[in-house]
Amino acid sequence: MLDSIISLTMTLSQFFICTAVSVLLGAGISAVNMYKNKSSSSFALTLALLPVAVQVVIMLVNGNIGAGVAVAGAFGLVRFRSAPGSAREISAIFIAMAIGLATGMGYIFLGIIFFAVCAVLTLLFAKIGLGERKSAERLLKITIPENLDYDGLFDDIFDEYTKSRELIKVKTVSMGTLYELQYRITLNESEVPKGFIDKIRCRNGNLNISCAKEITGDAL
Repeated sequence: MLDSIISLTMTLSQFFICTAVSVLLGAGISAVNMYKNKSSSSFALTLALLPVAVQVVIMLVNGNIGAGVAVAGAFGLVRFRSAPGSAREISAIFIAMAIGLATGMGYIFLGIIFFAVCAVLTLLFAKIGLGERKSAERLLKITIPENLDYDGLFDDIFDEYTKSRELIKVKTVSMGTLYELQYRITLNESEVPKGFIDKIRCRNGNLNISCAKEITGDAL
């Protein structure tokens, strides 16, 4: 059942069967990748066609070592012509390429099983929110004058409005006349209370305050 359908000489019917499976599985990977994930339509289209492209390349190489090295170099150049994606998008690309490798060598059922396993795991992990940050977590940036001692300056406010806080960065701004404090905080509620910001404004002299969800930066 897991054997290759391609004999020593590939027939036209075998080629069309492999191509049809590649298209269907590519479309499936593209649809799974879109679940709870913001992705462009061009990336979805590319992901759907990638297994077919890899499949044809594998069929053309067909054991030719020199052609295989040339193809590998061509794929390496593509990496420098494309913008970096998220970790999930890169994993989807690898899955699509693996499916193309399987269908290109004629292992149709193996490619289908591999797609089914990856699709189930992707949907499951996305459903349970594996690795997602809590909605109440925020990155808080507070600007204070240089003559203000920031050690423990906002502790009473944090005790009232947050479950946890951590000072992760301190840097000077405006030619050293101001400090910018960066905290990673977990609020008591999902939204930022107005009273929380107002009390910090009174403490820092009404200078700049920013409180937003932290960008994870999962691009590789």
